[in-house]
Amino acid sequence: MIIRDRYAPSPTGLQHIGGIRTALFNYLFAKSLKANGDGKFILRLEDTDRTRFDESYVQNLYDTFDWLGIKWDEGPDIGGVSAPYIQSERTAHYKKYAQELLDKGQAYYCFCSSERIDEVRKQREAAHSSESGYDRLCRSIDQGEAAKRAANGEACTVRLKIPLGETTVFKDHLLGDIEWKNDDVNPDPVLLKSDGFPTYHLANVVDDHLMEITHVLRAQEWLASTPLHVIMYRAFGWTPPEFCHLPMVMGQDGKKLSKRHGATSIDEFRKAGYLPAALINYVALLGASYEEGKEIYTLDELAERFSLEKLNKAPAVFDYKKLEWYNGQYIRMMSDEELARLCMPYAIEAGMFEGEVHTETQRRGGSEEQRKIFTTAMALVKERLIFLNEVPEKVAYLFKEPEVLAAEEFIPKKCDLAKTIELLQIGLELVRTMAQAANDEDAENFIKTQAEERDVKLGDLMMPLRVAITGSRVSPPLFGSLRILGADKSEERVKKALEKLKG
Repeated sequence: MIIRDRYAPSPTGLQHIGGIRTALFNYLFAKSLKANGDGKFILRLEDTDRTRFDESYVQNLYDTFDWLGIKWDEGPDIGGVSAPYIQSERTAHYKKYAQELLDKGQAYYCFCSSERIDEVRKQREAAHSSESGYDRLCRSIDQGEAAKRAANGEACTVRLKIPLGETTVFKDHLLGDIEWKNDDVNPDPVLLKSDGFPTYHLANVVDDHLMEITHVLRAQEWLASTPLHVIMYRAFGWTPPEFCHLPMVMGQDGKKLSKRHGATSIDEFRKAGYLPAALINYVALLGASYEEGKEIYTLDELAERFSLEKLNKAPAVFDYKKLEWYNGQYIRMMSDEELARLCMPYAIEAGMFEGEVHTETQRRGGSEEQRKIFTTAMALVKERLIFLNEVPEKVAYLFKEPEVLAAEEFIPKKCDLAKTIELLQIGLELVRTMAQAANDEDAENFIKTQAEERDVKLGDLMMPLRVAITGSRVSPPLFGSLRILGADKSEERVKKALEKLKG
């Protein structure tokens, strides 16, 4: 079988972890070995909810796919590029098929106003009735009379006629056989709204049929809609696709993942300095397993290994610490040049190059010399990075001389101010040689030898020197910092620190 699946978001909000997990699983399934190389992943915008639609959410979807590197395979040709299918541009299809159900007696016109429907709901709630939803008042109107009223322009919707007293049975790949009493299905739901736009249910079923979707992989929250969709397939005389309702994504507290657990929108992860490859790798493991003992996968490797049989029934728990670990791993696999390219926007936003170069040069990421320093600095911080946006704070001392800290920040344990001044004076004598050393090993051997000859502890000698150079007790490696700054700048910083300590 050639697999044809889709991601069909409603552009009424930002793309979030749950949605992207659904998109990713559909993408991987279409690209899996089971698809025999012919699988198609389709993107469809279900934008029929015009009250909550916003064009910015559409752009967010495109930006998210572009950032993650996920591409869809099929859609209308626009300038030689496959665009996604957009339901608001396909209303003629839905009107045609709504009319087909009317002609078959599987649907009917409803002339009830929204005010009447609200009143029915309130009355039922007040009476603590077990019935909910629409009371099917217009279901009994003569079909011919209803058609005339609609043709004369009377405001109306089209509702599906749910077969009452029956049970709908369907198979879910992950959950098995599902039985649902029709009387518990949404009572005669609206298919076509009074403005001519279809509801989600009609557009979803019609498009999945017309696009020959073979598998519907979606979140378990949509399980309750599936009996209704199966009823519609049968009303049309169509064969439903295979359904697979994916395991929920939960927070550590066992509740559905939401903002209270932390970042959930892809924009938030992107701005926080996550890498797309790390996010894809981790999200692909939420509710699925691939290979024992292996944790790092490329997108192609995930696709090769993906299958519905590897999905888990149990909810997946989103672990932010594990995602951080993945991000750190991917950062350390990058070249210094690539890491610098990705971190540069954060440095520019932080104003790292301001005050030394013209505005246009700042926008480009500083002067040629500053960009070279920035790239070289990646080797100093790479092993300690978790997020890309940490870089500006970690390397700022290389571009702007740090403020000289209070005296107590320089003083090693079990030392006093006088001893610290003595140690820093020794550091001043040694700093030029270390800055000119060819590598860290040469610089380290030199200062170790000097510490032994002068009978001082190596840690005590390096502490005040580190603070003088970087402005912090905790900083990137000192020897690499000295080489980047150069002998002259390094000596100047130590001299200023000594002046501060001597008062």
